[in-house]
This record gives sequence, C-alpha cells and structure tokens, in this order.
Amino acid sequence: MVWVGRQPGIYDNWDDCQQQVAMFPGAKFKSYTSQTEATMAFRGNPEEQEGIILSIANHNPGSGVTQIRDIKALTEQFPEINGNAIAVDGACSGNPGVFEYRGVDMSTGQEIFHFGPMAGGTNNIAEYLALVHVLAMLYNRNDHQTPVYTDSRTGRSWVRNRGHRSKLARTPETAPVYQLLERADRWLQTHTTATPILVWDTDRWGEIPADFARK
Repeated sequence: MVWVGRQPGIYDNWDDCQQQVAMFPGAKFKSYTSQTEATMAFRGNPEEQEGIILSIANHNPGSGVTQIRDIKALTEQFPEINGNAIAVDGACSGNPGVFEYRGVDMSTGQEIFHFGPMAGGTNNIAEYLALVHVLAMLYNRNDHQTPVYTDSRTGRSWVRNRGHRSKLARTPETAPVYQLLERADRWLQTHTTATPILVWDTDRWGEIPADFARK
C-alpha cells in the first residue's frame, strides 16, 4: 500500500508499488498480509495507525544484531545498567539532512525496529520519533514495565511536553517529516503511558547501544 507516492493506493505486487515510491521524496508505503488490512490502513483505521504510528518508506522492523556494543560485557562492567531495557537513538547527516533511528533490545542486542534513512530531518527529530515509536510499541503490547534508555535531553523534553518544539523550516521537502511529527504528537496527546524513560549516562558508559557510530 502507498500512502505517499506518484499514485497513492493499494497494490497487489511489489513491482507496481516500487514504481510509485522509487526515488519519490518522502514516499510512504507498507506491506500487509491481506487486502482488508491494507484497505483499513489506507482509510485511516485508528487502531492500525497506532500500531504503525511511524511506518514509512525504508522502515525495517528489525533484522539484525547490533555490532556497535557488546551489551553483555557492558552490563557486566556496569551492573547498574538495566539489561532488560530497550535503547533508542537517532542520527542525522546534515542539519537538516538525512536521518534515521532505531531501537535495540538490551537483553539480546537485537535491533527491534529501524526507521529510515529519510531526508529533511534533524538529529533531535530522529531521537524524538525513536522515543515515541518505542512508547507506542510497548503500549500496544500492554507492556508498561520495560524501561527505555535514551541519551537525548531534547527528545525527553518533547515527550514530557507531549509535542515537538522543532524549528525546522516548513517547506515542501520537509512536509513528510512534519507529518510524522504531527502523528507522533497526536499519539502522545491521546495516550497515557507509564513506561520508564531512563537517561543513558554516556560519560560513564560510553555510547548508547542503539548509537549509529557516526561521530
């Protein structure tokens, strides 16, 4: 299904879908297991929107084990780290520029979601969307106990305020980014979550396990 592309709509094969989204700025699409599911999502079914609040082109649901940090060794060295948490982080090349974010399961090192790359964002936006993504994911699982680690002060502030404070210029190129921000804001404003958001101590522990190692 294509939300944003040359011709939005529901397609029954990848070749046709690819023609609509390939090299299309801000393309948004997703595959579904049935025509009914795709139709409900395309029409804006609220439950579907909650489940894929930040679904977009190049979204990867998590397909690998992070190689950035040896999490087992890290938690052995620093036992105060909660090894059952999920770590999230974002990265951006340029300001604005191409951004992405991901979440990593601290207990396994498994990347459990990965969004991007997408043009027109900032590092703060990436980190904020990562936080809202994991909060929505845990909420939909009825999991209110698994904590989340982030090293983003801005991301935490925007979540507390239930809305972003980005000063990114509004242009046709950044319109898809603002659509994501507005969906994230709406989710925070219509849901109550008790998920603990923990501060990752970069000075003591090094880079967060979800870091993209671009510094």
